[in-house]
Amino acid sequence: MAEQGSTTERRAKLEECHKQLLDCDNKNEMIGLINTALAVPAPVGSPGTIELLGKRYHTQSRSAEEVTVKVSQVATSGLPEVWVGKAGVAASEAVQAAARAAQQMTEALQKGGNALLHLSDAVDAAQKLDQTGRGQLSEALDTLGSEDGLFDSMVDTDEEEDAIWRAGTVATAGVEKMRSAARSADDAGRAAARDLNKFAAEARAGKMHTSGLTAADKLALADTAGPGGPAEMNELLSANDLERSGRYMEKMSAHDRAAFDRMLADSKSPQERAYLVKALAAGHDLDAVSDFQGKIHGKDPAWLQRHLTPVTTAADSMDDEGRAKDGRNHNTDAQAFNGERWMQDGETCVPSSTVSARAMVDPVYALGLTGGPTGQEDDPEAFRDRLRGEQQRVHDEGDGDYEYDFPFSRHPDGMDNDGKTTVVNKEISPHTGASYDFQETRSADARRDVLPDIEKSVAEGKPVPIGVEGYDKDGDRSGHGMMIIGQEGDKLQIYNPWGTTTWVSEDDFVNGGMGKASDKTLPDAYAVHLPAD
Repeated sequence: MAEQGSTTERRAKLEECHKQLLDCDNKNEMIGLINTALAVPAPVGSPGTIELLGKRYHTQSRSAEEVTVKVSQVATSGLPEVWVGKAGVAASEAVQAAARAAQQMTEALQKGGNALLHLSDAVDAAQKLDQTGRGQLSEALDTLGSEDGLFDSMVDTDEEEDAIWRAGTVATAGVEKMRSAARSADDAGRAAARDLNKFAAEARAGKMHTSGLTAADKLALADTAGPGGPAEMNELLSANDLERSGRYMEKMSAHDRAAFDRMLADSKSPQERAYLVKALAAGHDLDAVSDFQGKIHGKDPAWLQRHLTPVTTAADSMDDEGRAKDGRNHNTDAQAFNGERWMQDGETCVPSSTVSARAMVDPVYALGLTGGPTGQEDDPEAFRDRLRGEQQRVHDEGDGDYEYDFPFSRHPDGMDNDGKTTVVNKEISPHTGASYDFQETRSADARRDVLPDIEKSVAEGKPVPIGVEGYDKDGDRSGHGMMIIGQEGDKLQIYNPWGTTTWVSEDDFVNGGMGKASDKTLPDAYAVHLPAD
């Protein structure tokens, strides 16, 4: 038996056998191809065990739903009159967060159970289909008999030719069944991994391992969202933020921890408190966080979102509204500060997407761009000047190319992948804790293989740089850099440094549909930079 290999390798081996069998009319070659296909391992997994786990998830979801109902009743009925003033506000916030957390837990268990039951059915069906295909291959071998010797193969009788034809027909059908089985089991496994990773990342309050904060504090922080869209799509603290901030809190001296706790207690809104935690998670020391607090203290949630969150996800952002003539999605959201987009200036797609991604994970940096040195500015033109300056700085940091307008000027003209690796590791990594590795994805199989890692990363709050490309009728290449920043179901949220966000499907990513996030001249995702754990 051959080694297990990856699911992609198994699919590729069966597809190659199928392709060769279609044109094979040589007995010995056909026997060899059949034996090669039979050596490919069958889909693995125990459908019964997976089904049992799925049913357990459903049982737990019913228990969680009972908790949801009870907590929601408290959240909607008001608090006792003795809970008034500041304590009353804190208690109300905690109860509402607990209600939403209970609802999310119920949904995660229900949907996780569904994912496992679907996987169980898919593995069971795939194993049965694979077994049927193997039976056909064995039948074809029986029809062919033993391999011909040197002189036997020189001339085939009509009867032998008929046997080869019949065996080839049966073998081709058998390999097709095995190929379909491998494909369906593989796709179901990836879908289940995607969904379960997402649900695990959404259990965010449990990521914050720190003493001093109560469970209610952690729930409220994890639940805090910006006001510009659905709460579940605009939460301010990612799983990675909560994990990193908790780690930093645990390392603080008693004096520093007391000072940080006072900052949290003095916050005028849940959003202000969450941004302080996000600043800590981004790696800023207490002095920097204190300075940041002085600039944002008392600001309303809309001001905070405008200055500190480059991307807001709208409620209808995932609706399919078709494509424009140039291939891009009609449904794209402009991401702007007071009307001035977070967009590239000139041929700076890599530095521009990197600058915006850093601002997404580092609110101190974002405020420097939007609010200037004082943090209080609201001037879109000044924001544009600062953004342009940062794009230029990062372009030089990555040793980007220039086009020269002799004799007096030059302008940026793109950046290679080595430069991209440099800038994402200098600009984003320090604020997420994950270094980035370059990975080419120039085939559908390569893109399919990398999808689970991409989806896990963005679910945790780590943006993933992506390179897209296309070739015109003359063979001339165009390339562009974007950023994968979100995932919901089988959809990926893409930030394009043209100043927009939109959603594409997994199939778009795998099979040349990335023009929906840019335009039809840039269909293929040829590379990503993956965050290391």
